[in-house]
Amino acid sequence: MIKNIYTLVVLLVFCTQQLFAQSKVEQLSDSQVKSFYERAKASGMSEMQIEQAALAQGFTLSDISLMRKRIAEVQTQANDIQGDSQDTVVNTRQQVGTLSRKIAIKDTAKVRPDGLKIFGSDLFNTQGLTFEPNLRIATPKNYQLGPDDELLVEVYGDAKGSYRLKVTPEGTVKVLNLAPIYVSGLTVEDAREKIIGRMRQMYSGLNSSGSFASINLGNIRSIKVIVTGEVAKPGVYTVSSLATAFNALYLCGGPNRNGTYRDIKVIRNNKVVRTIDLYDFLLRADQAANILLQDQDIIQVPFYGTRVELNGEVKRPAIYELKEKETLAELLSFAGNFNENAYQASLSVRRNTAKAREVVTVKQEQYATFNPKTGDQIRVGRVINRFENAVYLRGAVFRPGEYALTDQLKTLGDLIKQAEGLREDAFGNRAIIHREKPNLEPEIVAIPLSKILSGEIADIPLQARDSVVIKSVKELRKEQFVTIVGEVNKGGDSPYEEGMTVSDLVTLSGGFSDGAIGSRIEIARRIKEVNTNNVEDNVNVEIITLKIDQQLSLNANDAAFVLKPYDIVYVRKSPRYETQRGVVILGEVMYPGQYAIKNNSERIHHLIERAGGVKPTGYLPNAIFRRGGERVALDIEKIVNNPAVESNIILEEADTLIIPEQSFTVRIAGAVLNPSVVNFAAGASFQDYLSQAGGYGERAEKRKVFVTYANGYTERTRKFLFFNIYPKIKPGSSITVPYKPKDDRRSDLTGPVIMSFFGTVVIALATLLRN
Repeated sequence: MIKNIYTLVVLLVFCTQQLFAQSKVEQLSDSQVKSFYERAKASGMSEMQIEQAALAQGFTLSDISLMRKRIAEVQTQANDIQGDSQDTVVNTRQQVGTLSRKIAIKDTAKVRPDGLKIFGSDLFNTQGLTFEPNLRIATPKNYQLGPDDELLVEVYGDAKGSYRLKVTPEGTVKVLNLAPIYVSGLTVEDAREKIIGRMRQMYSGLNSSGSFASINLGNIRSIKVIVTGEVAKPGVYTVSSLATAFNALYLCGGPNRNGTYRDIKVIRNNKVVRTIDLYDFLLRADQAANILLQDQDIIQVPFYGTRVELNGEVKRPAIYELKEKETLAELLSFAGNFNENAYQASLSVRRNTAKAREVVTVKQEQYATFNPKTGDQIRVGRVINRFENAVYLRGAVFRPGEYALTDQLKTLGDLIKQAEGLREDAFGNRAIIHREKPNLEPEIVAIPLSKILSGEIADIPLQARDSVVIKSVKELRKEQFVTIVGEVNKGGDSPYEEGMTVSDLVTLSGGFSDGAIGSRIEIARRIKEVNTNNVEDNVNVEIITLKIDQQLSLNANDAAFVLKPYDIVYVRKSPRYETQRGVVILGEVMYPGQYAIKNNSERIHHLIERAGGVKPTGYLPNAIFRRGGERVALDIEKIVNNPAVESNIILEEADTLIIPEQSFTVRIAGAVLNPSVVNFAAGASFQDYLSQAGGYGERAEKRKVFVTYANGYTERTRKFLFFNIYPKIKPGSSITVPYKPKDDRRSDLTGPVIMSFFGTVVIALATLLRN
């Protein structure tokens, strides 16, 4: 790079006229600088010859430095276009070499089937986590220069210039025509003093008057380190000279299943320069052991020493590695100590011996002195789900709940006092204590509570886990209520309250309905005692009859009748009270529409009379009567002519009577060749209408033909001997010919059977005649 920078002086040799014509180097275009640079490269002149030629032409060192900067800018642009970018700005740092983990290392043996992991393994197995060195930090004070490192020198002030000095394999850097400067093994600060001292030969008074220089580390070299031992991927790694021990450990995937996390060694020149305990970083974020690596350093990961499994009720269950003399208390601190549900009084340790296994119980006071051994399995259990000193109070007290047995709370009286006493509805004659026997079987202890509280008998001592229950008076009896049914607006059950009267209950039920009659109120009362006055022995329910004013007057004796729990009050409806019921008559009457039913004996002929009778156009034989949406077959003409017939039924709500005009059509449907509607013809027979429909179809059931008349009546075909007698056809009738089932073969046998029958009859008649 330095050789390329010095080629700017060739401008004086090949382009003297152009340079003199432009008094300022800044005025040169990029294309001119690029052309001059290419011609200088092809000149074959040495650096010294180029420098001497430039000075001979009258150029100063400032001009040379400025031209060097222009050439560097042109080179940077050219390299960007080619995709091989090189930073030329001072204080920009690049890494020489590669520091990236190109393999996804995951030692699956670090995770057991039960999910217990080696503590610290996630640090190296987490995807996306990197330990790449930060190239943007200030150069560490202890960083030592070596071959391939680059120093950036910037001269500013009265004189200007910039240089990129690369440390040669011999450990030197060179500034223009000055003698090489040996900097390998020096810190950046030491090298800075040495280089500035040498550059004062070119810049008099540098860093003292007028001109100043700054020297920083630019591109950094790469070094090779060796990672060996129990790691996921041992080998030789090329890393940045700013890389630390953690960077190298991350690249190799960290310790494997057998590797230690507590005794990792950094070896330099056959001497251990640092021992790394990763727990310092994992537990305390201490990076004191994370030293900068140097070329040919060795990181050795030995086998682990003592490894212990800690599981159960701790904050971080895992497999932990212990150093010599570390105790169980320190192991618990590694796991974040017990969680809130842990049983802490003692721990059971499963330990391997030379021949078998054994269990060691460690008391809480021994945690700080007990030394776990490799292979130990320690599980922290949960506390027992019961309280050692709790008693429970439920029921009719002001503050039920759980209380602690203390010196101030030892007896039942102390407990009730702590709960701020009994409620007013408490049943004081008896309290119950649910208690556990020594063998944990339950027992009940009945206590005369009122006598204890009054001091008549001694107080009862309580035991741990006693549960005291004090019932209320309401809880000792069934919920009390009264019921009202019948003619009230909102009947049903109501909670019983002492002193409740019949009028109170009626009022709570929304009052009497419109049809209610107060003179027929009955109360049904349960009988509790035998031989109650005025009650017969064979009567189970007492019936009480009352008369109450519709206005519910308070001074009326019956209205003030006091109810008892579970009484049922019946309010009757007035015999003549009834909601309006309506019927409908439509069609050919004088006044069709809706009519109210006057009484419970009104019949069909009454409805027709109230509608003004039938019009001359009305046809009574076809009248239709419907009840509940379904047609009822009635002969309305017969009813009108003789109201005494049984079919003159009593009307009910929503009945509908339709009297149509006379219809002059007949409908033919079913298994005929041409179902249709034809004109009625007086005197026409059934066969005549059937012929108009094309006759029977192939699957016609001839013996089951029926006719439905307009008034709903239906008449079927009758059989007399060998002849079918068909119904009479009236205006508005419908003839229906049913279909035979598809698999019915009777039609195929009918002809032969009939012929056989007739043959038998003929033979019999002939025999009789001969005789």
